[in-house]
Formats: sequence, C-alpha cells, structure tokens
Amino acid sequence: MKRRDFLSSSVILGASLPLGLTTTSCSEQSSSGSKVFSPEELGMFSFVDIAPDGKPLKAALIGNGDRGTGAACQFLESGPNVSIVALADVFKDRQDGCRKVLKENYNNEVPDANCFLGFDAYKKVMAMPEVDVVLLCTPTHFRPEHFKAAVEAKKHVFMEKPCAVDPVGIRTVIAAAKVAESLGLTVITGNQRRHRRDYWEAYVNVRNGMIGDIVSTTCHWDQGAWWNKKKRPEWSDMEYCIRNWFNIKWLSGDHILDQAVHNIDVVTWFMGDKPKSATGFGGRLRRLTGDIYDNFASDYTYEGNKRMLCTARQIDGCEGNVSEQILGTKGVAFLNDGNNIYFEDYNGNKIWSYDYEKKPVKNPYNQEHIHLVESIRLNKKINQALDLAYSTQVAILGREAAYTGKRITWDEIMASELRYGPTEYKMADLPDYHEGEAPIPGKDPQAPM
Repeated sequence: MKRRDFLSSSVILGASLPLGLTTTSCSEQSSSGSKVFSPEELGMFSFVDIAPDGKPLKAALIGNGDRGTGAACQFLESGPNVSIVALADVFKDRQDGCRKVLKENYNNEVPDANCFLGFDAYKKVMAMPEVDVVLLCTPTHFRPEHFKAAVEAKKHVFMEKPCAVDPVGIRTVIAAAKVAESLGLTVITGNQRRHRRDYWEAYVNVRNGMIGDIVSTTCHWDQGAWWNKKKRPEWSDMEYCIRNWFNIKWLSGDHILDQAVHNIDVVTWFMGDKPKSATGFGGRLRRLTGDIYDNFASDYTYEGNKRMLCTARQIDGCEGNVSEQILGTKGVAFLNDGNNIYFEDYNGNKIWSYDYEKKPVKNPYNQEHIHLVESIRLNKKINQALDLAYSTQVAILGREAAYTGKRITWDEIMASELRYGPTEYKMADLPDYHEGEAPIPGKDPQAPM
C-alpha cells in the first residue's frame, strides 16, 4: 500500500459511517463564512441504547483472558440474537475461566468441540463457516497476523487496541484494513473514546471552530503501578512472557502503546494530521518485572510548528492525570473520560460544556459492541482499523524516540523494518529475552532505522 494513500484525509479524520442520527445533514455557514459540519458528515454514531434485532450473529473469541472475557460479555450484552460459539487461547486455565463466566452469567455455553488451544488455535476458529464475527483480544504482538487471518476469512472484527507493537506489524494491519474495506467488512476497534458521545460532541465543536484553529495539544496517561506476575519455576520463558504480557516489550509494545495510545488516538483524531518527527524521554525506575519502561515523555512536531506533548507514567505515589487538551487560537478543549468535558477561553471563561444530565454517557466498552452489531445489521459498514493503525504508529514513534534517545521522523518509522518478538512460537525458553533489561537511550543497538 502506498504511504500517501494511508495518510489521505479520509483516513486521518477517521470518519465512520453515521448510524441513525436524526439531526440534519445539511451543512451551514458560520458567521465567518467557513463551512459548518453536521455530525453525520463527521461520522458521528447514533449512540442507541441497544443494537437492533436481526439475524443471529455468532462470534468467536480469540484471547480468553480478562480483557477477552470482558469483550465477550459486552458483545453478549449488545443486543438480541448474539452468541459466543468458539474460543481460542494458549492456556486452558484461562479458557476454562472464560467458559465459566459466559455460562454462569449469560447462559452461553461453548461446546468442547469449539474450544481450541495452542498458537494455531485462531486458524481453527477462522475456518468455522458459522462464525460471523471474531473478537481479537490476545496480547498485542499477535494482533496483526490474527487480523489478517480474520479478513482473509471474511469475518467482521472487533480488534482491541493497540493493533501492533512495531512498524512491521503496522504495515500488516494497514494492508489487511484495505482488504477489509474492499470486502465491506465491519471493523470496530477498542479505542473506546471514539465511542463516547461527549467526545464526539466535543470533536464536532472543535471541527466547527469553537476554539479556533488548533495550534498545540497535550495528552497524558499517568497513573500508579500496574499489574505484574513473577516467573514460576515450572514456566518456560514463553509461558512467563505471555502470562506477564503487559510488562513484556515484545508482547505489549510498552505502556505508551497499551494505555497512552488512547490519548494519542484522541489527539490524532482531533488534529487530523500526522507528526513530522518525535523526540522522547523515558526510563525504568520502579518496574518490578518484565523489560519495559515505567515513564515516558514524547515531544512530537507537526506541520506549521504545531506540537504534541505526550506523557505516560506508571509509578505509585505520583500525580495522576488521564486526559487530553486541544489548544486553539480562541480557547482550550479539556477532554477526559471522567464526565467533565468542557471548553474555556484564555481568560478562564467557559465556552461550552457537555450536558451529562440530558445526555448521559453510556459505558463505552459496551457502546463499542453496540456499534459493531448495529453496523453489521444495518449494513452501514464501519472500518476503524486504519485509524487505529495510524494512532498506534504515532505511539510507536514516540516510544522508539525514547528508547533510542534519537529524533526519529515519520518517514523513518513508516519505512522501518523493526520487529519485536520471536518468529517461532512454542512453550520454550527465549534466548533473546532478558528479564529486567530495558532499552538504554543512546546505547540501544536496535534503532528503528
């Protein structure tokens, strides 16, 4: 796929197809003479309480851990006539736990014959003609190949974020996303802020000039320490890495991808642009296991001297901040998922705030699956894969700038052959994995160029 196609305005702006909005789609003119966009033109969802009824939709869950089990439950809650008919994982205990939750809480029993184990279990799911939808919820490293296989099998997809850990994986996702688009497949992704009505209304107002022209942005996911698991004597390196995947670089891509990609995605969505380059800082101060950092600060440059500052931290006892700010010539959009989105001018006067009493925000994790089922049943296709690929690559750019201590350009990261992880998957030792050894800026030999 040609890079200029990937960076076309339709991809960058992330316009999804509208689903049942009642407001007018006719554009108006602002007082300054510029075009005023309707929500439909910008791709705003319908935000219905439940997906419409229709023919039965049968889904397979690939990755049966906590996030996968949660996604399966949310799919089952999305609307009538939906079911989970197959499971795939590498660990039987995780699969058994998932089966128990689905049976006890939703009376959804997955038969033994449809429960597959092993690194090739996903292939058996894709070969099932009765499966309409696949939910991709494994550790991130495996996402590109699983997504590619799902598209080749002509399945609709829910793909958890992020979508890859390296540029090689990103290119796989981009290619598969284009094929999915040509086949008319729905692809909903786990960047759940795009499934919140308060974020959408803020986006419409920003696009229509309420805070003026965007000049700069900031985004943050700063919190306390996250979960980790210590290696047991009976575990091989591979089993340990997968069970502790969040703390393992080749599986999660580090926490700037797994968590801060949410905030980075909001900024790329609102800015509608790609960074020209990034420099970054980061390190490993108090991380207990694995080989990833626990703090990042990435400085991105854009065309026209625009900037984005992204911070990400997972250290106990420090200031917390999970939010995004869009700075315009007339004011600032303050965004967060804590039901407190508003705009202010530079004198501190409130320009606009979302009305949470009149329009309560539904759980966006459920809303993702409502939009998935709604899109399929109304034949109004949504394909968010390219948006997620773009945002994930922005996060990768910032991570590699921090890992190497170098300024890295967008062209360099897009052309990079950098790939993390083994090429052969089996429960064995991994000679290239070294517990506790994180990249050293200025010395790390695996630069992305």
